[in-house]
Amino acid sequence: MVSCNDSETKFISLSSVPLADPYILLHDGVYYAYGTNPDNRIGVYTSRNLRSWKVAHEALDSKEMWGEHLFWVPEVYYIKDKGRFLMYYSSDDRICAAWSDSPLGPFRQEEKKPMIDDKCVDNTLFIDDDGQAYTFFNKFNDGMTIWGAELENDLTTIRQATMKQCLYTSQKWEEVWPRVNEGAFVIKHKGIYYMIYSGNSHLSQHYGIGFATASSPLGPWTKYDKNPILQKPVNLLGSGHSTLFRDKRGRLKIIFHAHHNEEEVHPRTMYTADVSFSDDDIPVVQISGITTAKLER
Repeated sequence: MVSCNDSETKFISLSSVPLADPYILLHDGVYYAYGTNPDNRIGVYTSRNLRSWKVAHEALDSKEMWGEHLFWVPEVYYIKDKGRFLMYYSSDDRICAAWSDSPLGPFRQEEKKPMIDDKCVDNTLFIDDDGQAYTFFNKFNDGMTIWGAELENDLTTIRQATMKQCLYTSQKWEEVWPRVNEGAFVIKHKGIYYMIYSGNSHLSQHYGIGFATASSPLGPWTKYDKNPILQKPVNLLGSGHSTLFRDKRGRLKIIFHAHHNEEEVHPRTMYTADVSFSDDDIPVVQISGITTAKLER
């Protein structure tokens, strides 16, 4: 599935953006990057070109959220009919949501409780062509598996009767250590649903990215038989937890993190790359031009 142009890959630098589980929102000509910070806080970085980034500030204060620690994996969406920004995030192994009038925050959780009582993390949003919204998240069973469900129109209430397991560890490359499928992100291309996901522990150098396809959002999902699509590209180790976005020219991009270097996992660093689809009957994704996100001082 993946074609990676190794000659374009940049080496990790000390000026790299120290952001894990990255997500990018493009709004009014500015890119906003959110992710898991080394200090267990949820901040935001800004850029106008995807290459150089500035530290903004803390987007979601711990006093404004449910939970006391493990603040992970924020994703932010502009909800046009509400004119507001919705942040999904994980706290104390539960999925939560907070709102703001600005992509910089401050985001506030209006009702301080998780979206669901089950132990789960890393939720993401997909809205289908008919307007039905879905969430996908990791659940702690059989190691870690990926589940999906429909959302109510408020985008924060899960229709629990629709919850369905989508992916679980089932391919050889995912079984290095431990049993993990996680970090789902869903898009639709030519009527086919694509789920990008990560396998293995984020602490493992074999952490990598795979994908699956389906004819409906809740599956059944079929994994690409040539996974992983991205694993140890050139000098990058522990490459995973990716999301997709479109740049100012409408080009599809992928953003992911990798380990700091061969000896150290943290602080994990953020990378972007170009994404395109092949002309196959079931199109496959081609990734090229991995670049380092540089931090302005």
